[in-house]
Amino acid sequence: MDCEDNDIIERLQKELENRKNDLQTWTDSLEELSEIEDAFEPDERNKLDGKTILDIGTDCVKPLFVALKFNPKKIVGINEEFPYSYTSEIEQKSKLFAGTKIRFYNCSLFDKETLNRILKKEEIRKFNFVLVSKTLHHLRTGKCVEKHKCRDDEKCCKYGFETQDIFKDLLQLGDRVIIYEFFDPNDPDNDKIRGRGGYFIKEEWGRIFDYFRKKNYNVKFIRPEGFLLDKEKPNKVDSTLRKVDTICFYVEK
Repeated sequence: MDCEDNDIIERLQKELENRKNDLQTWTDSLEELSEIEDAFEPDERNKLDGKTILDIGTDCVKPLFVALKFNPKKIVGINEEFPYSYTSEIEQKSKLFAGTKIRFYNCSLFDKETLNRILKKEEIRKFNFVLVSKTLHHLRTGKCVEKHKCRDDEKCCKYGFETQDIFKDLLQLGDRVIIYEFFDPNDPDNDKIRGRGGYFIKEEWGRIFDYFRKKNYNVKFIRPEGFLLDKEKPNKVDSTLRKVDTICFYVEK
């Protein structure tokens, strides 16, 4: 085979791999929604009429599934970059069979100026729900907590997680913040962005939930089992984290 044939084969292999990744995103999103949906607590008709949702770190697919099942008023998804080939198609063609308005924007939670422009454009002062699905660990801020010489790309680094600052921002954006997170620290995080990546360890979760208790936030676990976080049952969280590697809970003031 000549170089041209090799280039064609390489291009087709890359395209096939991208298609496989796209399909994986759709199937993963459907599975994740089945774990998350009870946190929305829809009405007796299983609907979210008039409700608005901000999807931080959106995969673009879950908003479509949420729209089809629960029919909220509007879903706004933000992501630092959109690698998905179907983003604009979902945004445009969902109008044909879903009553929910779906909008996607390139924006980081930390980009306050852009985020405020989005809220103004969408005429939303505060969302009913903020969904953070497998994204919370990417909201790490601050400096590297590891004692080593940091590489320029910081791929070897791990930033601390500023619980107070992050949840202050999230609860300013929505009445209820829904967290769905995978947290196996032994599994490599292929989506790691500089130091803002790396799954949570159990001790970090302990600090996060201790903060919720001190602030008297209303925290309800949805998966793997339903229970309220309270001062009388601190060991309930610890025992839960030992049994699973994904959790879903929501936080309210």
